[in-house]
Amino acid sequence: MKNILQKLILGMATVGITMSVSAQKVDAKAKTLLDAVAQQYKSKNNVYFKFVYGTGNGKNVTKTEPGIFYSAKDKYKLKIMGTEQIFDGNKIYNISAEDQEVTVAKPTGSEQMFSPLTYIEEYKKGYNVKHMGKLTVNGVKSDFILLTPTKKNGIKEVRLFINDAKKQLVKLEQYSTDNSVSVIAISDYKVNQNLSNSTFNFDKDLYKNYIVTEL
Repeated sequence: MKNILQKLILGMATVGITMSVSAQKVDAKAKTLLDAVAQQYKSKNNVYFKFVYGTGNGKNVTKTEPGIFYSAKDKYKLKIMGTEQIFDGNKIYNISAEDQEVTVAKPTGSEQMFSPLTYIEEYKKGYNVKHMGKLTVNGVKSDFILLTPTKKNGIKEVRLFINDAKKQLVKLEQYSTDNSVSVIAISDYKVNQNLSNSTFNFDKDLYKNYIVTEL
């Protein structure tokens, strides 16, 4: 689906924009839990999960797209609705089956990578953070953590739902000031699998009929 990957990366990663730090209120329980999730994620050789990305308005998600995500340290592969993004640790490859096009670019450092850590560690960058109790989300007993920006950044609030027992992100909901909502719901989380060495490589021979553009 044309541009769906860009919408996913840029839309959901709005929460990852670095801003000047002002006085924050971070409760101890939320901080302890988020730090434990980040450490758990970083400690694994590789991570895989399925997810559903949803968008809508108000509190209503009206459109959803399924996807899968692999990562190993600083490398990752993201697939969603015929669009794929690979970061091999050096370059980012955006592959569109619909357009039969590949764009290749060096990361500038300003973009946000699709990763649970993009969201889990954002409380360090200008958000008030509060533990709101426990809820059952997608069948999983979860801790509800609310992030609200300390300065205007286009975001009203971000809701994180954490599986405390496994120290994993279950769901993220981002509510923006323009009344839009974006959601990522994660399932089938697996770690330390025997992945092929080529998992995060771009094989140009598979895309001989594609237009390849180096940015």
